[in-house]
Amino acid sequence: MASGFLQSSLGEVWMSRILHGSGEGSLDRLLPSVSTGLSPRKRTTSQCKSEPPLLRTSKRTIYTAGRPPWYNEHGAQSKDAFVIGLCGGSASGKTTVARKIIEDLDVPWVVLLSMDSFYKVLSPEQQTRAASNDYNFDHPDAFDFDLLTHTLHKLKQGKSVKIPVYDFTTHGRQKEWKTVYGASVIIFEGIMAFADKKLLQLLDMKIFVDTDSDIRLVRRLRRDITERGRDIEGVIKQYNKFVKPAFEQYIEPTMRLADIVVPRGGGNMVAIDLIVQHVHSQLEERELSVRAALASAHQAQPLPQTLSVLESTPQVRGMHTIIRNKETSRDEFIFYSKRLMRLLIERALSFLPSQVRVVQTPQGEDYEGRTFHGKMITGVSILRAGETMEPALRAVCKDVRIGKILIQTNQDTGEPELHYLRLPKDISEDHVILMDCTVSTGAAAMMAVRVLLDHDVQEDKILLVSLLMAEMGVHSVAYAFPQVKIITTAVDKKVNDLFHIIPGIGNFGDRYFGTDAPPDWSDEEMDEPSY
Repeated sequence: MASGFLQSSLGEVWMSRILHGSGEGSLDRLLPSVSTGLSPRKRTTSQCKSEPPLLRTSKRTIYTAGRPPWYNEHGAQSKDAFVIGLCGGSASGKTTVARKIIEDLDVPWVVLLSMDSFYKVLSPEQQTRAASNDYNFDHPDAFDFDLLTHTLHKLKQGKSVKIPVYDFTTHGRQKEWKTVYGASVIIFEGIMAFADKKLLQLLDMKIFVDTDSDIRLVRRLRRDITERGRDIEGVIKQYNKFVKPAFEQYIEPTMRLADIVVPRGGGNMVAIDLIVQHVHSQLEERELSVRAALASAHQAQPLPQTLSVLESTPQVRGMHTIIRNKETSRDEFIFYSKRLMRLLIERALSFLPSQVRVVQTPQGEDYEGRTFHGKMITGVSILRAGETMEPALRAVCKDVRIGKILIQTNQDTGEPELHYLRLPKDISEDHVILMDCTVSTGAAAMMAVRVLLDHDVQEDKILLVSLLMAEMGVHSVAYAFPQVKIITTAVDKKVNDLFHIIPGIGNFGDRYFGTDAPPDWSDEEMDEPSY
């Protein structure tokens, strides 16, 4: 528990106070209402940042590492994301503290979630009150706690979520919502971050940023005078009438729920350092080793029924002979690989659902045929080798949508890491053809399937297609995701100690693109993430 750690670590630090006990049971879900209001904020839209792997700070730009596995060899999420709740009054420095924690953590895939995104859509009567500065944006009733709790719960579970973008000019939500996914650490900040019981249960660490009221007032004075063109008297009047009472009634009382109180906000580097140390220790306990588990599992098992291997006709075997031959030129390698890819994609399409359709021929006769029975077909390639299969899919599937996932091997840990993804909107109801050229242990394929499931794609609507697979990879994917259909042109029996498929095909990406493989290449090296 975060409070236990901080009690032992911060006992001698005078600038930080530890508040014992959570007190969650005594906090009412909704606080008493008031009739005072706050003027509209200057910002026009809410902010919710989640663009891994890039973080820009005032001093430098940090390129974070990829996201390591967040699931076990069974394909199920093993550990939830670590959620830090940041609460404090307006202009207390919550965002500054959050950014310094992110910068010092230097861990992959951190999401900063702002409570400002979850303001309720105002009714016409409330719109009128807001226009005359008579609507209280600092009251619990101003926030959509049901949506906020549901969103944070899904995000903590590793799911993809959509975040509303609140427009403070129209006091409504914009049509386009922001998609957020892939958090190892979630930093949730807001003035009412501790004001809901269900929300509190999702927080692994609760931090209250305690800044002197005079300092907060000075910050508001500087901001409103320089940025909003207001006079000193008006700013002080607004502060005394709206901001100060709201802080004293709704925000300050929640300080007792915090595991740690950080006075002076972003200037308190001692407290921030200790917070970062604790988060690092929690993340270390959550580390998983998926690849090792895959290598030792499913030995001597029969191939699963979900596997479909292209018939080994003389034509198919002849093409394999050419592309497996180390003496084959790059031009021939590309030509015959493309031929196999076309056959493979055609085979994969035969597993899509279809229904009877009767059409009339030019001779005026009825013909009973078949047609695709589903919403849409989307292709997702695992970069970089999987991208070579996209032309074959586009050639036989008109107007297909394409997504991309970049998975690379961490050379220190040997584990796959998610670095980038771009998926079409509303992919959840699509049939997805997941493409990678070679699969040995199955670790990258499993990660890609897990990403699709986290975006609410149904498991039985995923087809994994690969030119060449090892038995280990087939078993790994089928064991973790028994409803995923696996289609390949050939299955090799062995994977050696370096995770090369034996007899294999070599490094497909290097042979296709004409790049040189390093001396210690594997089917799973950094630029050729084919597990």
